[in-house]
Amino acid sequence: MADEVSGTIEKALAINLDPLKYGTIVEIGAGQEVARSFFQAGAAAGTVAKTMSAYDMKFSDEIYGESTDRRYVSRPRLERMLEREFELLVSRVREHRPAESTFFTFANTVAAQGFEKREECHGWMGVRFQTDPDLPPEDIILHVRMFDDTNVEQQDALGILGVNLIHGAYFHAHEPERLLQGLTDNLKWGRVEVDLIEFRGPTLGKIDNRLMALELVKANLTPAVLFDPSGRVAIPSEALYKRSVLGMRGEFHPVIGEGMKRFDHARDLFAEKCAAGKPAILMAEMTMSAIVNEGEIDTADFLERVNALTGLGFHVLISEFFRYFRVRQYLARHSQEPVAFVLGVDGFSRIMHEKFYEGLEGGILEGLGRLFPPGTTAYVYPEHVEDVLITLDDMPMAEHLQPIVTYLRERGQVVAVDDF
Repeated sequence: MADEVSGTIEKALAINLDPLKYGTIVEIGAGQEVARSFFQAGAAAGTVAKTMSAYDMKFSDEIYGESTDRRYVSRPRLERMLEREFELLVSRVREHRPAESTFFTFANTVAAQGFEKREECHGWMGVRFQTDPDLPPEDIILHVRMFDDTNVEQQDALGILGVNLIHGAYFHAHEPERLLQGLTDNLKWGRVEVDLIEFRGPTLGKIDNRLMALELVKANLTPAVLFDPSGRVAIPSEALYKRSVLGMRGEFHPVIGEGMKRFDHARDLFAEKCAAGKPAILMAEMTMSAIVNEGEIDTADFLERVNALTGLGFHVLISEFFRYFRVRQYLARHSQEPVAFVLGVDGFSRIMHEKFYEGLEGGILEGLGRLFPPGTTAYVYPEHVEDVLITLDDMPMAEHLQPIVTYLRERGQVVAVDDF
C-alpha cells in the first residue's frame, strides 16, 4: 500500500501515481533535490505542475516580496513561498483538473554548505496541502539543521527529508507521531536534526504543537526542544543568540519552592557576568525521564508544568540529556556568552561522582572539562538533610576529588552560596 512504502523513490512514486494529487515544488539554497526525486520516480507529469528555484535575491524579492529584515532563510520567507505558490497553483489549474483533486505546495529555503564554510547549515521546510477538495489547506512547517560535511551530501539529505514530509502529509497526517517517525526514513542518524515542527489548519490546527515538540525528542529527531516564555516552541539558535543563560535542572513538580528561591538569588549573583546590556535568559531544563512514565507522557501534568514555568518568564528546555555536561555542550552550540547553573549540594554531589562518567575515555576529568569550559559558573546552595543543613564544605566526597573542586572554586567557576 502507498502508505506503507519506505524508500524515497517509492514514496515519490506513490504520490505520482495518484492522479488526484497535484502540486508545485519550490526550493531555495541547496538545489532541487525534492523535485528531482519525483522526476526520477517517473510519472511526475501527473503530479508536478511546476518546480522553481529563485536563488537570486532580487528574483526572490520580486516573486515573494522583500523581507524587512533581509533574511532569506527564515520562517516568514517560507510562509510567503507557501502562500504565494499555493494561490497561483489553485487559481491557474483548478478548472483544468478533476473535481476531486487535492493540491499541494512544498517549499524550502536553506543555508547549506557553500564554497565558503558557513557557521550553521540550517533551513525551513514546509508543505501546504489539502486533505479534501472542499477544505482549506493544512500546513506542516519544520526547521532543520544539517550536519553533513559537503554541499552534495546536504542536498541529498534535504531531498530525502522533503519527500518524507510530502508523503507523510498525505498518508500520515492523521497519525502525527507516525509522520514524525517517517521523516528520517533512509537517513542515517546524525545527518539532520529537526528541532521544530508545527501543524496548522482546519484539522491539523487541533494538534497541540507543544506535545509534538516532545515527540521530536522521543523520535530522536532532536536532542532537545525549547519553549519560550509565551509557551511556543522556539529555535534555539535564534532564542539563545548572544545571550547569557542562567539554568536549573529539575522536575519542577511543584514549580514553586526552595529551588525558585535559589534561582532568584543566583540571578542577582550572575547579573554582572551576563552579556553587556542583555539580561540572562532564565532556563528550566527537564529530561524526558522526568515527564515520561512507562513510555507515555502525562500530557496534562507536562503542560501544567510548562505553563507554570513559562508564565514565570522561563524558557523551558526538554531534553534527552542524562549527563549534565551535555546540557552545557548544547548551550555552547547556540551561544558563546556566559552560562551559569543553579544547584543544591545534592545535585552537585552527583556531578562529582565518578560513576556518572562511566564510558567516557577521560572519565570524570573529561566530563568536568566539558561541563566547565571558560565562562561557566555553578552556584551551589546548601540543603537540609534530616534537619541538618549541609553546605558544599560539608558535602561527602572522595578525597582524591577534593583538589578538583578546590581548583574550580579558586577559578570562580564553582561558587558556594552558604547564606541567602
